[in-house]
Amino acid sequence: MFMKQLKIYLNRGNERSILVKKNVIASLFNKGIAILISLLLIPTTINYLNPTQYGIWLTISSIVGWISYFDIGLVHGFKNKFAEAKANGNLKLACQYVSTTYAALIIIFGCIIVISECINYYIDWAGFLNIDESYNSLLTSVCSVLFLFVGLQLILGIISALLMADQHSALAAIITTIGQGVALICIYILTFFSGKSMLYISFALSGIPCIVLLLATILLFSYKYKQYIPSFKYVNFSLTKDIVVLGGKFFLIQLSMLIIFQITNIILSRIEGPEAVTQYNVLYKYFSIIQMVLNIILSPFWIAYTDAYVKQDFVWMQKVYRKLNHIYIYTIIVGFIMLLIYPFVFNLWLSQSVSITWDIAISMYLYVLILSYSNMLMIIINGIGKIFIQMIIYVIFAFISIPLCYVFCTYWGISGILAALAFVYLIQALFAKVQLSKILKKEANGIWNK
Repeated sequence: MFMKQLKIYLNRGNERSILVKKNVIASLFNKGIAILISLLLIPTTINYLNPTQYGIWLTISSIVGWISYFDIGLVHGFKNKFAEAKANGNLKLACQYVSTTYAALIIIFGCIIVISECINYYIDWAGFLNIDESYNSLLTSVCSVLFLFVGLQLILGIISALLMADQHSALAAIITTIGQGVALICIYILTFFSGKSMLYISFALSGIPCIVLLLATILLFSYKYKQYIPSFKYVNFSLTKDIVVLGGKFFLIQLSMLIIFQITNIILSRIEGPEAVTQYNVLYKYFSIIQMVLNIILSPFWIAYTDAYVKQDFVWMQKVYRKLNHIYIYTIIVGFIMLLIYPFVFNLWLSQSVSITWDIAISMYLYVLILSYSNMLMIIINGIGKIFIQMIIYVIFAFISIPLCYVFCTYWGISGILAALAFVYLIQALFAKVQLSKILKKEANGIWNK
């Protein structure tokens, strides 16, 4: 009876709504597995290393991850442009967007990988992170591995962007989950061997997902997306202007977010020490479960709103927006329950290897709630493509975030960092709410419609 009712529910509504519902249901099941893997990865990796080395690993991997922001917004721009081309029934243009995006990213990240590998050996990583000099040689090797595989992942990750642009976000998420699951198994196996090293962790956590993406790319272009298979004859660099006009705005947003948010681990490492980085990240991992579940629901709506806006279906857009606001209320309730039970969960999860005080836990709860609400609004606006205001706000805060976070962290530690980040997202959410209301009411003019 349950399965019959579920089938009726999933097949009720227009084609866009049916696709969204199927993606949400499949993604919820997949994300449950992904969350479990993510939670198991933390104690497994800490057990393999130790809290201090884990904090160093988190900091160094987040720094190397910065190169992902240098795709100049091509991936986000590609998703919207591919979805628009398909919504308009222009198959040839969609094929050109796929091939051109691959060609552009291969050139960009091919150069970045070569340059990064060359300068890596001249960087004093230990001095930069203010840690013992004995780590320097190891961190140089770790970064060398990370630069290679992170760069390759960004190129191979186009297949995930294609799936999301084609309203198959659940399948894109499954590919990511498989990569994380295989990495977890490898790290667990490594715990039985001596000679523990961050270098092995870097191979497991960056190399294995890269291999999974490569296999997924080969399979999908051989069968499901055979009509879109990349080809030199479809490469048209004149189209990069269309992609970059929109994608360039995404790039500025990404670059600003890099400065605002990715600097967190460095500031914490320098002021509070590597163990504070571990505390911050494991607590965020715990509370971000509510954000991840909300993002599962929201992710299919990015392209769904692109399709609806191209077809001027404002009735559908307004109806879904009201439903999403109702769903957000549940994140507040679930998050509060998670806050109340966090000491028990952490004791069971990490066996007292990481200690978290109540003031930090409350700060993280409030930060994640604001972050989740802002993300809900941003995903809808990103799908519509009216991101100029979002870009301006992030660029402004990029200039003041480093001194703000540094001062707040100096006086209030982790809670100070969270207060600074929450402030940025709160301002962003307030502007986004006004803009989205104007767009859905067809009252957006001037800067609100850019």
